Amino acid sequence: MPNITFVESSGEEHTVDVDESMSLMEGSTINLLPGIEGMCGGMCSCCTCHVYIDESWAAKCNPISDGEKHLLEGSKHRKDSSRLGCQVIVTYEMEGMRVHLPPDQN
Repeated sequence: MPNITFVESSGEEHTVDVDESMSLMEGSTINLLPGIEGMCGGMCSCCTCHVYIDESWAAKCNPISDGEKHLLEGSKHRKDSSRLGCQVIVTYEMEGMRVHLPPDQN
């Protein structure tokens, strides 16, 4: 199981093991971490699992879909590195990945 570190906007870090083939959102919520809500349950219909993926890790992630891009356009905290955690599927190559969270999930 790859370990992933979720970094809150305050700088507080939470490192957890996440099963391969789970999404970042599932890995966060199953471990009861703060900062990711996942209100739609991973259906890519809200932005409550917004994360930032550092450029050094982006190539290890599955590509962003048009639907995901469209949803992220409405986020007030959108950056070039924004992704929806429910759409990023964890693989072994993500061992040690650091995922940053926005100040809130609006």
